[in-house]
Amino acid sequence: MLQRSKSKQSSKLNRAPLGRPGARASVVSAVVDKQRGIHALTDMRDNAQLLSYERSVKGSFDRIEPGLRQLVAIQFEIDFATQAQEIASRELGFELPIDLLDSAWTNQLDIKALYSYCVFETYRRFCDHSITTSPLAMHSDSDFDELLEECGLHAVDLTPCADGRLAHVIRSVLRLPPNKVRRKSYAGAVFDVDDNVQKWTEIELLRERAGLSTSISGSRYLKVVVYHFSTIDGQCEGCAAHDSKDDQAAAAGRDALYAFREAIEHTHCCGASVDLLLIGVDTATDSIRVHVPDEKGDIGFDSHLSSIGLYEQTLDEPRDQALYQIQQAVERECSTTRKGLKRFVCALIENNLSQIELVQAEFNGNYADVGHAERFIGVGVGFEEIQIRNLMYFAYLKTIEEGASDIDVGLKIFKSLNISRGLPAPIVVRFDYHGSIPGARERAISRCEQITEAIIKRFPQHADDASIHILKVVRDCQSDSPIEIIDSSVPMAGIGRKA
Repeated sequence: MLQRSKSKQSSKLNRAPLGRPGARASVVSAVVDKQRGIHALTDMRDNAQLLSYERSVKGSFDRIEPGLRQLVAIQFEIDFATQAQEIASRELGFELPIDLLDSAWTNQLDIKALYSYCVFETYRRFCDHSITTSPLAMHSDSDFDELLEECGLHAVDLTPCADGRLAHVIRSVLRLPPNKVRRKSYAGAVFDVDDNVQKWTEIELLRERAGLSTSISGSRYLKVVVYHFSTIDGQCEGCAAHDSKDDQAAAAGRDALYAFREAIEHTHCCGASVDLLLIGVDTATDSIRVHVPDEKGDIGFDSHLSSIGLYEQTLDEPRDQALYQIQQAVERECSTTRKGLKRFVCALIENNLSQIELVQAEFNGNYADVGHAERFIGVGVGFEEIQIRNLMYFAYLKTIEEGASDIDVGLKIFKSLNISRGLPAPIVVRFDYHGSIPGARERAISRCEQITEAIIKRFPQHADDASIHILKVVRDCQSDSPIEIIDSSVPMAGIGRKA
């Protein structure tokens, strides 16, 4: 049973208002300063796997700039090309385009082109390795299937903000299997309602044909929006698409959810088969706040469940007692919510405690890179391998018109990260396709070409001064084949060769 003092503390933590960057600071500090043991609900094996993989991948990107600095220092040496290849092989694991090296003695070394080449080649290797080895596979996907059945759900469709600090939201923050959860990112988490209704229709049609329609099973489709805020310099490090205003970010996410539900109700007259959930992620700590709808499906901002608060309250408790206290907190906050959805919220909070523990143990409670630190921009459809924080800024789109704001935000971020320092913004334009569909590969290539041309037309100055470089790739998502490089604004091996 909860002690009265802890119950009062829970109420205070869970009901802290939005839009106050310092509202969580005292809680975070208390967790960091208090030297205690590992939380009983922590999955240490999973934490070790995630941390090792993230360090390996980010390390491969972060060696690029120091490696190129070594080249700049020797670019006028007689045997520069030979020395450069030795440095690149040793530091980066691959050689550089010889054309860019041979001209260094007569022209200034083209660092922008070399930098983009290194980012693109590192991305290609990262993707191929991920596709081949599935390094982020979870211990058992069947556990997730059982959870969905227990919660009365048949699909989870999640829209996070395109901010790179949320790229790991499925696999790390929420500890869900990426191959079981649909993820489409949008700037400010304001998703395309028509696209999402189309996906809902597709899933429901497949279930109908398989004899698993909602009228038979009674299960629901869960649509989740994930916005973000920061307890460290929240006025500057919140969502760029909403001017770092937490209230605005949360309200925009809720409005998108409501519009999605309304569209289904008006089109298919079965809105009851849809559940909605709004989640906020603190990008400084990876803790979450969960806004759960009431019995009418309405989402309020007056109160929410705080995983960092529950982490602190249950830190000294044995596993069973910690689980019980989380369940009790969810029951108090969500007394009128559907039982299955409450069970799912409990699971998300339980899962998130492992991520909080990871950040506590490895980063002293707060990430050092509380702001943007993405390595490149991803544009198009695909990028399922990207499940790592601050690795890529993602603009999901099919046409430049529908995703113009997403690309604008991404380039604004990279003006600060790279362009202001004389480095380019590397952009990967990618479209995955279903190889079983005739003509799908050709259409994916055509979309790559169209989006690339549109980006260049939208940012002509950056294209002219090589402040942006673009790599075009496609991939058959129905196979285990690697990505296929179609073209690049810098020399790349294997261009035009079908994998």
